[in-house]
Amino acid sequence: MDIKGGFCLKGRKAMVTGSGQGLGKAFALALAGAGADVSIVDINMDKAQLTASEIVLTGAKAVAIKADISDPGESRKAVEETIRSLGRLDIAVNNAGVSPPISDSVDITAETWDKTMGVNLRGLFFCAQAEAKAMMPNKYGKIINIASICGHIVWPKFQAVYSISKAGVIHLTRCLAVEWAPHGIRVNSISPGVTMTPDLFPDVPPVFLRKAPLGKTANVRDIAGAVLYLSSPESDFMVGQDMVLDGGYTLL
Repeated sequence: MDIKGGFCLKGRKAMVTGSGQGLGKAFALALAGAGADVSIVDINMDKAQLTASEIVLTGAKAVAIKADISDPGESRKAVEETIRSLGRLDIAVNNAGVSPPISDSVDITAETWDKTMGVNLRGLFFCAQAEAKAMMPNKYGKIINIASICGHIVWPKFQAVYSISKAGVIHLTRCLAVEWAPHGIRVNSISPGVTMTPDLFPDVPPVFLRKAPLGKTANVRDIAGAVLYLSSPESDFMVGQDMVLDGGYTLL
């Protein structure tokens, strides 16, 4: 069987939002490990620079860019700076997001709603828009949106506003995938289960583990492999799909 080159991304130029820490950092390091040059986009410049410095030590090229993706103007500038530094944009991972404290819906404020949607859904949309505009002239691109299993289910500890934002990401992915496929751009998403990262709320893993078939949470490597697949030529026939990586949690 003729394989297209595996997960080798040598020569590709990537951008990862929210990559100063956690899953985003793992995605950026994985892309660099597969041969891509990467722009590290984060609201915290110090963390972005730390990730970029780790990538440079591997021999890949990296640039740190400060941006608040809830501002469409900053998202656009992040894409422009990525192209200035790396030459073009082939792969974009829209990972940046916020998770408000778990709270009943009767207690959600307008400020919490606006901040969550402003980053997780509105911000992601305008990032994707800027990325697609940069990719269209090249007739090629991979856009990967990070959603959540909470976009598929009602989490036992109520967090409606977060779940609604992630459900929006999943359907947004489908809509953009159909629009942009004729331009050579593949848009897909990933819905991770509970993944151990520094900013994970400590009361979340016990809820997940009570019914997780594998009896364990994910680590960042479990999710990063999917990003490599969706970034590579091996996923060229996948359009508008959401990869659920949850150890079987949503099956029950």
